[in-house]
Amino acid sequence: MKILIRTTNWVGDAIMALPALRAVRKRFPDAEIAIVARPYVADIYRDQAVCNKLIAYDPKGLHAGIFGRERLASELRAQKFDVALLLQNAFDAAWLVWRANIPERIGYARDGRSFLLTKIVPLPMHGEIPAHEKFYYLELLRRAGWLDSVQEETFIELCVPGEKRRSADEFLCKSGVRRGALRIAIGAGASYGSAKCWLPPRFAEVANRLQSESDADVILFGTAAEAGVATAISAEMRRSPIDLTGKTAIADLPALLSQCHLFIGNDSGAMHVAAAVGLPVVAVFGPTDPEGTAPVTPRCNIVQRKPYCSPCFLRRCPTDHRCMAAVTPDMVEAAARPWLSSIQVQRG
Repeated sequence: MKILIRTTNWVGDAIMALPALRAVRKRFPDAEIAIVARPYVADIYRDQAVCNKLIAYDPKGLHAGIFGRERLASELRAQKFDVALLLQNAFDAAWLVWRANIPERIGYARDGRSFLLTKIVPLPMHGEIPAHEKFYYLELLRRAGWLDSVQEETFIELCVPGEKRRSADEFLCKSGVRRGALRIAIGAGASYGSAKCWLPPRFAEVANRLQSESDADVILFGTAAEAGVATAISAEMRRSPIDLTGKTAIADLPALLSQCHLFIGNDSGAMHVAAAVGLPVVAVFGPTDPEGTAPVTPRCNIVQRKPYCSPCFLRRCPTDHRCMAAVTPDMVEAAARPWLSSIQVQRG
């Protein structure tokens, strides 16, 4: 059997969908499974043994516009898949597998696409399943008859090959990280929008405090679009951080973060990657809800002070960003301190 899975578009969602992907692989161990994903999501899945093939869907490049999507549909049609599973909610996902002539098409009844599906899975009603997003994908499998029951999972792991870990360590050292030093990673951006972002001077204040106590190296991670945030943090730090903003790709992030000791950041893809490679995480939440999107790990402290308007899930705050303004450096430092103490004990 040949199975095509259209997975999610965001890095954090892609990691929260991993239990569902692993469940498909377990149920159909001999199937040929291909995953269609945005290029950066495909990079996250590359070493996870959940599929036989990764197919990059690049709507800003090769697959731009209606002709680009038709090109991808034609490529998929030639591979003669038997069934398509849609973890992504959009109409476009159903259109793509319909145009690819895949005879069985399974997905939630979302975005007006039900007429393109052959197995229409009813959307869970509020309260029917636990709030966390990992259950949303697993429930799709259960309702489709591909999973007998949905089990709790306390840790979603991203596997990082040893060679990539070693290469990442060498890269960090060449970038200025001291060999053997304690490493604090900071992810101060969020691709979703500025509403998710804690204030740069407060990140700097926490970094200054922790650095003065532990002599740690502070490493800033982010995309090129977040360079302004990194510059603002660096300007407020007493000792210059190692700024890797815009200097690494998402594909490199799991290995690079695996060579750090603590992650402090916003609700973002980097937060989920850090948790999945085993780092203790201090996660600052504002307009989003940790009940739905907290990293799946026992090694996480959530910092949040909810005003009446939270969670609003807006990309940009239309008022005074009060959910993030209410989170103080003292709160984040207090959440980080137990992890830092534990790490120092382990390191001797």
